[in-house]
Amino acid sequence: MAILFALLVAFTSRWTVFEAESLVDNTNNRRPLLEEQRVPRGKIFANDGRTVLATNRGRGQGDDRTFTRVYPPGGLFSHAVGYSFLLNGRVALERSMNDDLTGEENEFASILSGIEDRTREGFDVVTNLDPEGQQAAVAGLGGRKGAVVAIEPQTGKVRAMVSIPEYDANRIPDDFEALNRDPNKPTLNRTTQEAYPPGSTFKVVTATAALDTGKVTPESIIDGSSPRTVSGVPLANSGGTDFGPITLTTALTNSVNTVFAQIGEDVGRDTLVEYMDRFGFNEDPKLDYPESQMIASGIRDASGGLVGGDGGFDVGRVAIGQGGAEGEIRATPLQMAQVAGTIANDGRLMKPRLTDKVLRKDGRVKERAEPDLQAQVMKESTAKALTEMMGRVVDEGTGTAAALSGIRVAGKSGTAEVGANREFTQPWFIAFAPIDAPRIAVAVTLERTTGQGGTVAAPIARQVMEALL
Repeated sequence: MAILFALLVAFTSRWTVFEAESLVDNTNNRRPLLEEQRVPRGKIFANDGRTVLATNRGRGQGDDRTFTRVYPPGGLFSHAVGYSFLLNGRVALERSMNDDLTGEENEFASILSGIEDRTREGFDVVTNLDPEGQQAAVAGLGGRKGAVVAIEPQTGKVRAMVSIPEYDANRIPDDFEALNRDPNKPTLNRTTQEAYPPGSTFKVVTATAALDTGKVTPESIIDGSSPRTVSGVPLANSGGTDFGPITLTTALTNSVNTVFAQIGEDVGRDTLVEYMDRFGFNEDPKLDYPESQMIASGIRDASGGLVGGDGGFDVGRVAIGQGGAEGEIRATPLQMAQVAGTIANDGRLMKPRLTDKVLRKDGRVKERAEPDLQAQVMKESTAKALTEMMGRVVDEGTGTAAALSGIRVAGKSGTAEVGANREFTQPWFIAFAPIDAPRIAVAVTLERTTGQGGTVAAPIARQVMEALL
């Protein structure tokens, strides 16, 4: 009998450890969600610990009492917080933090006991999300499709995560099918689930590779003539401007395509991909968020697959944030916010975090997320040089619309041409501030619109930084 019991325990252990998660995550398996309706989920708070982002509404009495999720801010935090409903499953933080939100400290012991704990309550989760930062991002986008991510460079804390169109999580039970059919894809988190051509914002990655390997210095003189032949095809600067011989700093200030295409060719495919890898490209983000709702940034071929250093891509055009038939660079807004944050943090890439801490019902901290270094991407001296170069972009170059009164800002604009006939633009702006002691880094992009990154996206970045500084 003891042996049979041991075998049963072993089998149950295997089932619990290896199978339970897949069953819970399968939205067709409603039993876990049905059981969890009887448990009051923990609340989700903004970074102030007071603004409630998710709570519960109770119904019934005694053994029949159940709880339904309520989202007081409506759509303001919808893509970061997500939703949890019996018939619709869970997404975003409601999914990635589910064990804490349902109070499952020891699921194995609970299953073995076979006794339902009717007194179980979920733990509360305090996020790093700032209500003012969220509101500034939403206001800046003004209903236009796009995304904004803001992070603390030294800690990786995600202070703002906004994707437009948004959706009201409270309406999910009624509008679920309609939302999923909507061609505007309101439930898609454009900060983590959509990768766009980053345009000239990617030039800071190219500059990192060149500076860090000693190929160039900020004062190196490089030919900025236009047009120039790159991979057998003419490449021109914006507006066809011929800059002639200029420094690397001037080239970044004015976003000179021909200079950075040449640098890309000089650095080479392998080295450029190596530095992309260091920044976190070519792998899923290290964010506390469901893996199914994140994609990797990188060079993608026509089939959507990631291309490595031996992929034969047009390194000159990838170096300026574009690409060719063999592969085009694509980046999520989260990835580009991390690029800016890494430069701001002396070359250190921190793992991004949406959650700050988990609280027990008596207010004691159950778990706190500490800053976690993901990679030392570049030398500190390289980051300092890039910071000054990006400061020039905002002081006198293509990013003046991101300037803050009394606070010096570092930034880089980008404008990619998109559409079947290149009839639309994908404007970008990445930035961090204050330049001498950075506290916030931001990435902004707008989807299939018109206008330049320096005129369309930069003002939004300024609004978000103003709100968070």
